[in-house]
Amino acid sequence: MPVTDLSALPAFGPLIGIDPGTKTLGIAACDAARLIASPVETIRKGRKLGPSLDRLFALIDERATVGLVIGLPLNMDGSEGPRAQSARALARNIIARRDLPIAFQDERLSSAEAERAMIAGDLSRARRAELIDASAAAIILQTAIDRLANTS
Repeated sequence: MPVTDLSALPAFGPLIGIDPGTKTLGIAACDAARLIASPVETIRKGRKLGPSLDRLFALIDERATVGLVIGLPLNMDGSEGPRAQSARALARNIIARRDLPIAFQDERLSSAEAERAMIAGDLSRARRAELIDASAAAIILQTAIDRLANTS
């Protein structure tokens, strides 16, 4: 299954959102009705991507996921830099191991939005650091499912 736009994802079923970082993968999920995205966990990336993908695929299987939404870290001017290329490489690595539909969602400022929400919730700095990546993934996925709901 090629990388596609949001509208080409299956119309029903759980999705997983991914906030791809240099050291971690923030993971979020929604149920089959796609109402609310929730943080799931942060997967630490090691020197090799394989163990991180193994954990991701375990989550995909546990949740009977029908598609993925990967945050695309565009530059503020909308251009793609090295971080966006890294997100696209992650998608290629996922597709090489499993035929899943993948869509990208602009993730500019998702981590900043997650940080603001956690500060407003009075979370400690240590707790915010622990939750930031999965929370950013939830914002990325929520943005995508909101867009999907508005196009149906």
